[in-house]
Amino acid sequence: MTPETRGLHHVTAIASDPSANAAFYVDTLGLRFVKRTVNHDDTGTYHFYFGDGEGSPGSTITFFPWGENGREGEFGAGLTETTAYLIPEGSLGYWRDRLADAAVPVVERERFGATVLSFEDPDGIGIELVVDADAEGCGEPWAESPVPAEHQLRGLYGVTLAVADVEPTATVLEDVLGYERDGTELDAGGSPDADERTRYRYRASGGGPGSVVDLVETDLPRGRMGAGAVHHVAFTAADVDEQHAYRDAYADLGLEATEPIDRTYFHAIYCREPGGVLFEIATTGPGFTADEAVEDLGGDLMLPERLEDERERIEATLPAFELPANHQEGER
Repeated sequence: MTPETRGLHHVTAIASDPSANAAFYVDTLGLRFVKRTVNHDDTGTYHFYFGDGEGSPGSTITFFPWGENGREGEFGAGLTETTAYLIPEGSLGYWRDRLADAAVPVVERERFGATVLSFEDPDGIGIELVVDADAEGCGEPWAESPVPAEHQLRGLYGVTLAVADVEPTATVLEDVLGYERDGTELDAGGSPDADERTRYRYRASGGGPGSVVDLVETDLPRGRMGAGAVHHVAFTAADVDEQHAYRDAYADLGLEATEPIDRTYFHAIYCREPGGVLFEIATTGPGFTADEAVEDLGGDLMLPERLEDERERIEATLPAFELPANHQEGER
């Protein structure tokens, strides 16, 4: 029997300038910089992870910052339109004011009965904050965050995926990941003057934080990967045994997933679903304390053991980067 995912594990996107990327997610959104490493498949590129106080699965958004000269992405079919975070019901006013003070343009709307604040990061990646009762008691606060503990982001709420045709992607959500159709709603798309479209909501069977995947159809051609685009969406598995069960479920649909790959902080399998979105399924452990104490997360460049002998070469090829103030020596 195929296991049912617990929902989102993380979302990974591509940024341009690494310093601007880290400053936005730490200084503006108040997330903790929980890991600074490199793309294990391209060691000339950083891999940043931002999350709650411990980098809990389901709280992290991660980036490959390609640098100022990296290719820009182009939004289209097969890409993630927005990544949404939970906020508590009492935090809506705080986030309205905070984003306004940071000169971040925001669109406020109602969706499926919840208030949503929609905006973009410095590279144009769509981010949303969703007011939801599930936010209460979720997440591990970060004491050094510029955002007070009671208003900090409480983990991922969900993602919106843009595809040419909903049904093939919906089949993977239902038959591989155990999601269930949770309703449809007309909305105005990415901007107030956009044409109405149908939003199809799917929810992991267990519900709760990180359980929502919305599908919308687009007439745009297939999107292009680059700065400002989401690279993949990761769902949660308990362990490698569950990952093998998911591989079997993919195979039943004629799709091929990779073998589990050791990413130091979790094991991962990958499969590109028929709509073009790259799906990862990641284990909950061993977590970000595999190579750093929890109090030191994000402070140093961490490399997998197999790359330690190449540290000098790797550090020389990485783009210039300045840690956010809350992570600099003496302030951690």
